[in-house]
Amino acid sequence: MKNRSLAGNCGIAVFIIALVTVALAFGTPSWIVSDSRIRGNQLDRLGLWSHCFRSLPDPLDQYQRRFFVGCRWVYDPFTTGYDRILGYLLPGFMIATQFFFTLCLVGVLISTILVLVFFLCCGPDQNRFILIIQSIGYIMLGAGISGCIAVIVFACFGNTEGWMPGHPNNYFGWSFGLAVVGSVACIITAALFLTEANIQSKKRNRFKESQARFEMEHESKA
Repeated sequence: MKNRSLAGNCGIAVFIIALVTVALAFGTPSWIVSDSRIRGNQLDRLGLWSHCFRSLPDPLDQYQRRFFVGCRWVYDPFTTGYDRILGYLLPGFMIATQFFFTLCLVGVLISTILVLVFFLCCGPDQNRFILIIQSIGYIMLGAGISGCIAVIVFACFGNTEGWMPGHPNNYFGWSFGLAVVGSVACIITAALFLTEANIQSKKRNRFKESQARFEMEHESKA
């Protein structure tokens, strides 16, 4: 039997796209960016885990004696006062976005190991070949659903008035675009691998039936 069908080969290609886009979206700080043509914007850009400010006044300091400038990890323990505004930096919807997109990344990373096994080590003659393909499909489906939840939540609340300063001049950045592409690619990958599992299952059944017919014909001749 042929090792992989067209669905399996396409699944590997789309999986690579999903892996690259999800990883880049997870680690890059451009989910929201401010319009660089507008001077005086307090926000530069932000991601899931880091924020870059041009000059953000401490929202807890009514006298505005402290300003945050530059890029920092959102859980930065070294900048004075930064830990105190964690509730401002990470409202509920942002925590939900982090959680679901982390699930997406974890699912993609687990699938990476299985895809390597499928591509390099496994063949149709092995008992768990179909199980590995199905596992990739279902894990990537879960990753895609988690990623879609993350981007939908962020799209609904991430660029609304009342959170980050300069709202009219902010827009979704390329990191958010990659997150959308990666989430959709995960679901497409899942569909292709589940299709591959179905194809391989039918091939195995036909192969067993042909073997059985051959043995019966051989016995009848004998």
